Amino acid sequence: MKGYVQVYTGDGKGKTTAAFGLALRAAGAGLKVFIGQFLKGQHYSELDSIARFSDVITLKQLGSDCLIRKHPEPEDVRAARDGLETVKEVLASGEYSVVILDEANVAVHYGLFPVEELLELIDSKTEDVELIITGRYAHNKILRKADLVTEMKNIKHYYDKGVMARRGIER
Repeated sequence: MKGYVQVYTGDGKGKTTAAFGLALRAAGAGLKVFIGQFLKGQHYSELDSIARFSDVITLKQLGSDCLIRKHPEPEDVRAARDGLETVKEVLASGEYSVVILDEANVAVHYGLFPVEELLELIDSKTEDVELIITGRYAHNKILRKADLVTEMKNIKHYYDKGVMARRGIER
């Protein structure tokens, strides 16, 4: 089966959720999935769910706890670059049919690694691997390279009324 490059971006909720839904669908079809999460070193409920599928889905957090600042610290850059090396090894292994790079667009936006390195990663994937890249701020070069682009648009969000991330819903 030919693999494509998908990008989920935009300021709306649901980018990671869409990618995880695809991971579950792929696992149900017997495909092996690798999920690398950049900028998410904290515990999220999806980690508990994915652990139940550890025979077909591998999830690794590849970044520091959370990057909200505009200027990343050296340890943020190091963690993201180490994560990028991990993903290169995963793609070269041929073990996975689906590879998800959660928040990789944000990592590029904050300068944790250059867009050119993400483009090289896209070019290095074999034809049979489906590659999904999530996160706000998708670079135009990534959008042009992708085969499918979905933009999540924020119309209304209860966060604007002071509702914080809820366990099992947003975290």
